[in-house]
Amino acid sequence: MARKFNFSAGPAMLPTAVIERAQAEMLDWNGSGMSTMEMSHRGKEYMSIAAKAEADLRDVMGIPDNYKVLFLQGGASSQFAMIPLNLMGDKTSADYINTGMWSKKAIAEAKRYITVNIAADTSDNGFTSVPTQAELKLDPNAAYVHYTPNETIGGVEFDYIPETNGVPLIADMSSTILSRPIDVSRFGMIYAGAQKNIGPAGLTIVIIRDDLLGKATDICPTMFNYATHADNDSMYNTPATYSWYMAGLVFEWLKGLGGLEGMAAINKRKAEKLYAVIDGSDFYANPVAINARSWMNVPFTLADAELDAAFLKGAAERGLVTLKGHRSVGGMRASIYNAMPEAGVDALVAYMQEFEAANA
Repeated sequence: MARKFNFSAGPAMLPTAVIERAQAEMLDWNGSGMSTMEMSHRGKEYMSIAAKAEADLRDVMGIPDNYKVLFLQGGASSQFAMIPLNLMGDKTSADYINTGMWSKKAIAEAKRYITVNIAADTSDNGFTSVPTQAELKLDPNAAYVHYTPNETIGGVEFDYIPETNGVPLIADMSSTILSRPIDVSRFGMIYAGAQKNIGPAGLTIVIIRDDLLGKATDICPTMFNYATHADNDSMYNTPATYSWYMAGLVFEWLKGLGGLEGMAAINKRKAEKLYAVIDGSDFYANPVAINARSWMNVPFTLADAELDAAFLKGAAERGLVTLKGHRSVGGMRASIYNAMPEAGVDALVAYMQEFEAANA
């Protein structure tokens, strides 16, 4: 059976080459006679897998030596609590930029532990834009500044990195990490759930600057303390070993494409093709300000919502699946993460034009 083009927001497509390699190694990794799912995380075979995955991620992202890379569990949602518990120190407040559903969830959880200052809020326009740097009301005494560079649900993306004047900048990059080059040194901490651009669900990547470790509050659980994981090479307990292994294969795949520069060129083309068909039509619409449009998650609506079901049915018949928009937004959403091939976007564009011609 031919693979479908899966436009899910997550868990998302994995590169076919990565799945095929994992399939080939499933029963016997590198002559070990074991599957990576069966290996002791403290055995020499698995330790080599883990070390290579971290080295490749550091290489592909250009992560400076004064940052720790942690391979954790609990998803990005656990980070919503871990961040204030680890980073508040002797401060009493933190700045949060509210640009959508995931920002709101991070804010709600942080309020359990620290006073939250809303540095900017775009809810008044339905989360269809991002605030400018000049609009950010930042507190120089804040413990940190938190933002979501790409809002998966609303398809809203920052086109700049906020300047925080020395206050640690914390970014939830779950749906944009590895999609293009970034300057890691601009951030105090980056975190991301794996199931969009990194690998299977079950793994969370945290990239944290050394000076932010060791400041956890007394109430911080041991397993929520970043220092616990940094001091134990992310193996204080049994990690998500198979997801970590798969992530390593994805990092290798990215390097083979020319790194994040090569990936960015592909992603830019994919997004431009999809937005072009939306903008070139009165039949489709995207609500997001042009400067804030996401490369990764493209929501769009049909002029007549009564046609939504027919659109989705026809798409599925062509192998274009999981295009229904999030229930809070409606319409359609095409998530075109790294593993979505350009051919998948081309097929979607062709179908959209065909559907419009038949129904406009």
